[in-house]
Parts: sequence; C-alpha cells; structure tokens
Amino acid sequence: MVVGAGMAGSRSCEELRAQGFEGEIVLLGAEQHLPYDRPPLSKEVLAGDLDDTALEVPWDRLDVDMRLGVAATGLRPGTVETTGGDLPYDGLVLATGARAVTLPGAAGGSVLRTVDDALLLRSRLVPGARVVVVGAGWIGAEVATTAAARGCAVTVVDAGAAPLGIALGDEVGSLTVPWYAEAGIELLLSTGVASVEPDRVELADGRALPCDVVVVGVGARPDTGWLEGSGLELDRGVAVDEHLRASWDGVVAVGDCAAWQSLRFGTRLRVEHWDDALTAPVVAATTLLGGSAVHDPVPYFWSQQLGHYLQHTGHAAGADAVVHRGTPGAPDGWTTCWLRAGRLIALLAVDRPRDVVQGRKRIAAGDPVDLTALADPATPVKSA
Repeated sequence: MVVGAGMAGSRSCEELRAQGFEGEIVLLGAEQHLPYDRPPLSKEVLAGDLDDTALEVPWDRLDVDMRLGVAATGLRPGTVETTGGDLPYDGLVLATGARAVTLPGAAGGSVLRTVDDALLLRSRLVPGARVVVVGAGWIGAEVATTAAARGCAVTVVDAGAAPLGIALGDEVGSLTVPWYAEAGIELLLSTGVASVEPDRVELADGRALPCDVVVVGVGARPDTGWLEGSGLELDRGVAVDEHLRASWDGVVAVGDCAAWQSLRFGTRLRVEHWDDALTAPVVAATTLLGGSAVHDPVPYFWSQQLGHYLQHTGHAAGADAVVHRGTPGAPDGWTTCWLRAGRLIALLAVDRPRDVVQGRKRIAAGDPVDLTALADPATPVKSA
C-alpha cells in the first residue's frame, strides 16, 4: 500500500512495478485529484499559463487500485486506518508529504500547497489588488513575483533580517533585497505579524496593512499527525535509515514526510524538494522488495523569483568557510559556495546554471577544492 498520491507516492507505484512486483498496489490520496506536479503551482499555474499539472503516468498499465478522496487517519502494525475504513497491508510506503503552516486568523485559501489553493489564489490576483505576503522564503518570493507581474500592489512581510534567511543565511539572503524594489514590491524585514484578518494584517509594531489578499508562506511541516501515538518512530518526519526503512518492518517513507539518515552529511535530513520525491522511490521500492540500496543524494532545488533563476544544492550546515564566485549581488549573477574542511558542501547559483551542475558533482565526489580557483568565475567549478 502507498499512502499519499503526490509525486513520491506516484513514483513509488511506478518503481514497484518496474522492479517486478506483481501483487496488489493500493494508492490512497486525500485529494480528489489524480497525482500532480507541485512546483508549477507557484509559477505557471499562478501566472495563468497552466491549469493542469497531472503527472504523465500510465495508470492503466500499472494496475493500481487508486482511492482518491481517502485520507489515512491512523496506523497499526499491518493496518492503515482511513476515512474509508481500515485497510490491511503487507508492505507500506508512507508518502503523505507536508502541510503548509498557517497563522491564527488567516482565512481559507491563504496558503499555497495544493492545485485548488493555486487556482483560488490566481482568481484573486487581479490588477490593483492589494496583496500582503507573510514570509519572504522560497514560496513567498515566488508568489510575490507572480502577483506583481499580474498588476497587484504587493507587500512582503518577514520577521527575519533578510529574505531566504533561514535557507541561505542573512548575509546571502540580503543580496536579494534590491530585487524587490526593482519589481515594485514593498519589503518589510525584521517585522513581526501580530494577527491576520481577511482584509488586513496587523503588525507587531502596531501598524496595519489593509489588503484584499493575504498569502501565508512561512513554511511547511511533515504531514505525520495521523501517525502520532502509533509507535512508529518520528523525528521531524518519519524517521528512516539510509535505506528509507522505518522503525517497523515492511514500512518505508519517501518525499516530504521522510526524515532520512544521510551518510554523506552525517545527519538526518528532510528534504522538501521535487528532486528527492522523484528519486527516493527507487530505493524505497528496492528496500520493500528485499534488496539493498542507499538513498544519499546531494539535495537540489531551484526557484524562479523576481527576474532571477536560483539553484541550490547540498547542505550548508557546519560550513566553516564561504566563497563567492563573481561579485555578490551582481545583476548578471553570481555563485556562493559553502565549504567544510576544504571541501564543497553546498552551493547557490544565481543565473549561473553551469555552476550548480558542476558543483553538485563536486559535492558528491567530496574532493578538496582550490579556494582561489573556486572564487574565480572564469574557472569552471569542476576545474577548481
């Protein structure tokens, strides 16, 4: 059984069949939609360029018993409790993803996580609409970008000192500040939010921001509440080893809900990125079918925001040095590299896609790098 009908769940069904499993596969999906792609929701769908992001999966050939609109509510060994009744399993893939964090007082439709969220929000982003985006992270920046392009008056509020501060650190995140003014977006940093109402956002300093639309983009949490009390080990997600094996026999986890042990980085990671949901099911299916494979990729993520193409790879925690390739904040792009003990561990490329492709390979190889060569934008990362 596969619980969760997103990219990770869909790919798990495909991989089980590709690896020779001929038994019954039941796929549970809490939404009524066929499995679909999420990255376009904050980009093409919100912009009005795309309505349907359904994954191209040959369901008729996979012979999957798909049960849409059925949510898991609890777990016992050998049984998944659902809104449609208890269902037995012999092997189980947990792929329930994550839920967007909201704020008290925020009205329905204030977050962007599902295709229904995206379509509802798109209908509200009309020229002249006053839009307040709470959170200057990845999603907040992408929503603000699209809203401004659709003619809305946009204000972004963040409690941190810089956009993307949690993901990149304040020093690097602050390099994106000028982009907001260039896009005609008001950016309020180091500004807390006291309350959210459908027609205004009350700030911690007493100011009020009247608005027609509020979008809360302050992160997501693994959708594992239904597993609380089950006895399955949880650790900021479903705790799994490098084989994606959970604490119970016959149970694996993939995608946004999985907190997997990375041998490469020496810590447990939970990666909310499309690339991980695409690749992890290969290992999960192998593990369920009795094989031995290790899931330990170099994380990768990309974002289009405020006229720039950002790509991030690796895991920067524990870095002891930072090297910039090119001039940080330069309009034609730059790259920031994080290192530990002379080895590249993470990289952010702004409008420099070749750097991230080569950098990801260097991180995977784990070889020492020449810092002087790395800092030279004319020297390919692979040659540093």
